[in-house]
Amino acid sequence: MATMTDQEIRDAIGRFVAEAYSPEITLAQWWDRLCESGWAVPTWPEEWHGKGLPGAAARTVTEALRSANVPGPPAGLGLLLAGPTILTHGTDEQKARYLRPIVDGQEAWCQLFSEPGAGSDLASLQTKALRDGDEWVINGQKVWTSGAQTADFGMLLARTDSDAPKHKGISYFAFTMDQPGVDIRPLREMTGRSLFCEVFFSDARVADSECVGGHGAGWIVANTTLAAERAGLGTGGSGSAGGGFPGKKSGMLEIPVGELMDGSRAQAAQASRSERGGGLMRRVARELGVADDPVMRQQLAQAYILEEVGRMTSLRAKHLRASGSSLPGEGNLAKLMMSRVLRHGRDLGPAIVGPYGTLLGEDTPGEGNFQEATIWAPGPSIYGGSDEIQKNIVGERVLGLPKEPGPDKNTPFRELLVGTQKG
Repeated sequence: MATMTDQEIRDAIGRFVAEAYSPEITLAQWWDRLCESGWAVPTWPEEWHGKGLPGAAARTVTEALRSANVPGPPAGLGLLLAGPTILTHGTDEQKARYLRPIVDGQEAWCQLFSEPGAGSDLASLQTKALRDGDEWVINGQKVWTSGAQTADFGMLLARTDSDAPKHKGISYFAFTMDQPGVDIRPLREMTGRSLFCEVFFSDARVADSECVGGHGAGWIVANTTLAAERAGLGTGGSGSAGGGFPGKKSGMLEIPVGELMDGSRAQAAQASRSERGGGLMRRVARELGVADDPVMRQQLAQAYILEEVGRMTSLRAKHLRASGSSLPGEGNLAKLMMSRVLRHGRDLGPAIVGPYGTLLGEDTPGEGNFQEATIWAPGPSIYGGSDEIQKNIVGERVLGLPKEPGPDKNTPFRELLVGTQKG
């Protein structure tokens, strides 16, 4: 694995930006150059568009791109989840087909995991894949699918063997979203947005060559995706230095990068990055004259402490990975910390703004961020694996506590399904 000091990384990115960046080029052109340079995914192997740097270097790269005021790599689930999973479990043919369009933003991905009856207990999923020659026929339903409207591909978990135990009869596919038999229905949230969708499959198809990790190995592959998801959520996402969303459906690929990085939108994004969370709360509390209240000061201090503990834990985990070690339950603990931070902000934000909390809009104290966070706060403790599931995993896999009672893990899924239907 290559090694570079933080200063060498900053200097190298400075030279790259000076040579490659121009505000007139499109976002697609910039992402293509960023991909070619290896700085989009610096911890990936060089043969797969990276630099081969240790995990601890990722933060330095992100900060250097942000300081240069250029877009970072594509946002979304392709780079955050699909890329690392295919890099770990995919064949060379799959890596050659999918990794570059993920890194250069040409293709967008969604995650086809959760179902109406299989959310926290994901291994109970019932979407079926039946073999038909060199293809699989897909029937079933997924729910809470982020970004399905703009995705080109989905990370699909489907049951390929109902006679196998529930964790062993699942396969993982790189699934084409734009095809007959796929019905995408956006779900309206109480925020007013529709970030999530239901997806229905009716005799949709996927080639056998797009099975990632092999038949029946879907649960093992999915755990790589879930680990990346929990770690990413726990650190606030992919950490991209303020770029855009990938795929042609997003409508961003042909926008000049200067438009993304200049003007009020970029200034607002920069302000959000430097003042999000506790920083925003402290600023608004001072403006409204409540910062000197003893109870308020204590709660503001608690917000700062929680954010710092989360940040330092993330740094600790990255340095451990760089040295070949690991922090047990790292992703689970990071996601639990994120939920705790958001719950604290959910309670503290409205307390700061008082009656203004009943209003929405950018002309309210805090530019409407507290109201938005209050409405949004329940979601993160559920998606990506609920807090209860994270605690179970830490208890059983990290602390070695007894597992919760349940059927024998070798029971065929078909028998579990029949028992459920009778009940």
